[in-house]
Amino acid sequence: MEEYRASYRNDGPYNLGDVESTTAKVLTDDEKLRLEEQNKRMVSEFQALKLEREARKHWDLFYKRNEDRFFKDRHWTTREFEELLMEDASSASAEQNENVKQMLEIGCGVGNLIFPLIEDGRRKFFIYACDLSPRAVELVKKHNLYNEQYMKAFPCDITSDDVFKTLPEASLDIATLIFVLSAIHPNNFPSTVGNIFRLMKPGGMVLFRDYGLYDMAQLRFKPGNKISENFYMRQDGTRSYYFAAEEVSRLFRDAGFDVVVSSYIHRRTVNPKENIDVPRIFVQGKFRKLAK
Repeated sequence: MEEYRASYRNDGPYNLGDVESTTAKVLTDDEKLRLEEQNKRMVSEFQALKLEREARKHWDLFYKRNEDRFFKDRHWTTREFEELLMEDASSASAEQNENVKQMLEIGCGVGNLIFPLIEDGRRKFFIYACDLSPRAVELVKKHNLYNEQYMKAFPCDITSDDVFKTLPEASLDIATLIFVLSAIHPNNFPSTVGNIFRLMKPGGMVLFRDYGLYDMAQLRFKPGNKISENFYMRQDGTRSYYFAAEEVSRLFRDAGFDVVVSSYIHRRTVNPKENIDVPRIFVQGKFRKLAK
């Protein structure tokens, strides 16, 4: 689960530099009308419940169709999150060396974040990686860089107590939550962030990035796709929520985290060859579990 690029995939986009901001965007009259149109035909309550029950199935089908071909590797994460550039630790397994830092990628998909870190020789953590989709986890395990000496992938529903079957409380130094929370039903946001809080060591950091309010993808949804406020169904049955920065801050603060930073990130993806100029809005943040 990560940045969903289906509506504007192309072979040669240029990503213009990220611009940090405290505001999402000022809507034009046309954009306001688009949002109003979405309310005219909503996803039925029956269909919304069915989507929730079948969330794992839809992501499994997504990875069955696309395998590891859909998302690009995230080589940008070390630029945005210097916490991933810590001094190199021992390459020994977590079980062999208790001083090795512990990292969890939540919603790992096929490993587009973790494998670039390993490829670059930045094996600074013992890496845990979990995903709702068992098929995605199997694809991670088939990767030529997968090695349980320094990583472990496992299927998990992060909204439940599932994760504690593999990881004990207060065991993580770093957790990444990148283009993941948006795929979860908003009713489950508090339990998800609460579980992450329980997993973090005092002083541990959560690195967050996800879709921002009034992102291009939100404005493009047609009537019949809206489930609830800022929450939508895609054609393939997966779902996406669009966050306000202050909403994300409040969510983490209510769970007990200190908000280090939380802001909007504005970006443009441009491809003159295909006449594409796509404005994107993300929310990015860092949240620390305070030491007692």
